[in-house]
Amino acid sequence: MKKIPAGLIIPSAAFCLQKSSIAGYQMLDKSPEQGDLVFGSIRRIGQHSSLENVSGRIHAIHNGSKAVFVFGNRYAPDHYEGIVQEDLVKDVDLLARSGMIGTVVTKNAMLKDPTRIRIQGYLVDKQGKVLNTRDFPKIKSSSKKGKAKLVLVVGTAMNSGKSLAAAACCRALHQMGYAVNGCKMTGTASLKDILHMNDAGAKDFADFTYLGYPSTYKLSMNEMLNVFHTLDSKLGSNSKNFLVVEFADGINQRETAMLLECPEIVSRIHKLIFCAADALGAVGGIHILKTKFNLVPDAVSGLCSSSPLHIRELNNFTDAPVFNGADLKLDQMAEILLN
Repeated sequence: MKKIPAGLIIPSAAFCLQKSSIAGYQMLDKSPEQGDLVFGSIRRIGQHSSLENVSGRIHAIHNGSKAVFVFGNRYAPDHYEGIVQEDLVKDVDLLARSGMIGTVVTKNAMLKDPTRIRIQGYLVDKQGKVLNTRDFPKIKSSSKKGKAKLVLVVGTAMNSGKSLAAAACCRALHQMGYAVNGCKMTGTASLKDILHMNDAGAKDFADFTYLGYPSTYKLSMNEMLNVFHTLDSKLGSNSKNFLVVEFADGINQRETAMLLECPEIVSRIHKLIFCAADALGAVGGIHILKTKFNLVPDAVSGLCSSSPLHIRELNNFTDAPVFNGADLKLDQMAEILLN
């Protein structure tokens, strides 16, 4: 066993890691699992040239930079699809700025090849056991039920404007005098989105990394339900409050679709916000919400909401109000979120 150097970057995908548990690192004949922690160094800079740490600080990285990394799966149509490979290999791909690693399966053609990480060894405790983020949840399951008014934000895909819309809902509710919390239930580790909710007025905030998951891609339905109910009970137990929730990626994505098909989750929705990059995407998404999930959005937002022409096209197909998260109108938001 070797000691890790001082001042090591702990990335946000390892949010739950207790540094006091790290005894050192060593190479072991072990297949990696989601959440397994390793010590590694940057072998070649590619798409990602920075790492987000557990406080949200963005570190510039260079060839030779050393850090902790976390094995995980990623689903990102605008970036990479990556998986935890079956065997431990010397060099792996950096799947996200949050320090999640694995093997790229597919990539968006507009992206560079991934940054490559050379693994020096698994992080281990004093007994030589490999450390895994799932061993250190900051939020644990509870018997409490979610009672807060839940505002759910979904969309057509990643980068459709969901996070801006979620933050806008937090800001509107906070400015109207309501207590509001925020969370992101699915996706890939990244503190940026939930920190934006906090900046917008969400008092308490969390995501799946607080439960030890570096991502939710390829989780089972039982695991997804545990994530939902654990975060809902922690952040949404007060019936007088609001809870703004974002589901990552699009409504056709595996985990998002699983949750939208679950009656006990659908029954928690107070208001449903649908986000799209353009009017046609919004129209198509509204149709899928109705035909596949029997859901009707209470409002539309996202990138399309910044364009009067997109809004004009959209109004030919739906009566749902459209709000622009970057140009909030509190009277409109009160009509959408409170009635």
